[in-house]
Amino acid sequence: MPGDGEALLALELALGHRFARPELLDEALTHRSAAAQGRAPFGFERLEFLGDRVLSLVVADLLLLRFPGEDEGALSRRHAALVREAALARVARSLDLGALVRGPRAEERAAPGLLADACEAVIGALYADGGLEAAERFIGAAWAPLVLESETPPQDAKTALQEWAQGRGLALPSYRVAEVAGPEHAPLFTVEVAVEGRPAARASGPSKRAAEQAAAAALIHQLEGGDG
Repeated sequence: MPGDGEALLALELALGHRFARPELLDEALTHRSAAAQGRAPFGFERLEFLGDRVLSLVVADLLLLRFPGEDEGALSRRHAALVREAALARVARSLDLGALVRGPRAEERAAPGLLADACEAVIGALYADGGLEAAERFIGAAWAPLVLESETPPQDAKTALQEWAQGRGLALPSYRVAEVAGPEHAPLFTVEVAVEGRPAARASGPSKRAAEQAAAAALIHQLEGGDG
């Protein structure tokens, strides 16, 4: 937990930065449910807000340098994949942030959404304490494996489905949330997507966006058995 000096030291080593203002790291690891009035009353939310913007900038810069021959569309698809919840949660797990966040119950600290938020907050703390250089150093190292995993830009299923429909003169695909299940800290969204004149497809995910992408991918797979 944040009060464990050895655990915080290990985290600083993993981040590649020794905090001059350790209270920033403490704030980044404090969920709103454990925040105290007068000392980080919003928990890590403000640092999360900052970290989100820093991550977006640094990843965009990394992609411009790594893929000089790709256009804006390809870079945007890569960027979206690298700053979304799944990527952030993956990095958070590598840092064992779930064990360090103060406030939520153990099962809640394992939720991808909370892990992603905490990871953004830690990036915000790095920037606030050490400037862009400290944030870039960590993001460059932590995101390098994710950047290099795909030779080609990731496929955006929603875009691909939209292009499929437009190429046949059909209306744009329509999405609707069919169900939301599970506890508040780990909801499961089920989304249905339909294209004019074709059977609909459903899929689930931990967020509405993820469920929409999964449903679009399922419908594309379904359509590939026809004239797609």
